[in-house]
Amino acid sequence: MAFLSRKVDYGLLIMSVLHRRGTGASAREIAEAYDLSRPFVANILKRLCAMGLVQSHRGVRGGYVLGRPADQINMSQLMDALEDPFHLTECTTENSAPCSLSLICPVKRAIGKVHRKIGDILGHTTLEDLFEETPSDEGAIQIGFVPHAHSSQGASGQSPVPLATKNVPLNQEAMAIA
Repeated sequence: MAFLSRKVDYGLLIMSVLHRRGTGASAREIAEAYDLSRPFVANILKRLCAMGLVQSHRGVRGGYVLGRPADQINMSQLMDALEDPFHLTECTTENSAPCSLSLICPVKRAIGKVHRKIGDILGHTTLEDLFEETPSDEGAIQIGFVPHAHSSQGASGQSPVPLATKNVPLNQEAMAIA
């Protein structure tokens, strides 16, 4: 079970590209560089724009840029923009129907405590925290996937556009929170 949905995972990748390229990028450039579905990337960008996390610019030099600095966008905001708000279990979802064991559940309180701690971490972890480059990537959390691990060409058949650092070692413990 993945903690982050594919939509949020790709949203982080897209936001990383926009952060690293202050001048922005188009949906087509991002989709081709990472061999992603262009409509899926466009849909993610549309939702991010609607929430003010990204801004779009039309025209020949059009594309997308971050709507505000990366240190002013946290993981909770990104997740909320792309899917339902974070919830660890159904019993930690607001306005959900209680499960049949709700009144006698011995772990409900403990699960609620873990849920609040993770929510706090997500609310205090900014995109800048995630995207900051360190002298050594050892022990760093890797978000997303290694672009073109299966191919050296993008969807267009051409070499990918260098939108982000791609020589990050694959981390099998990616997305571990502790």
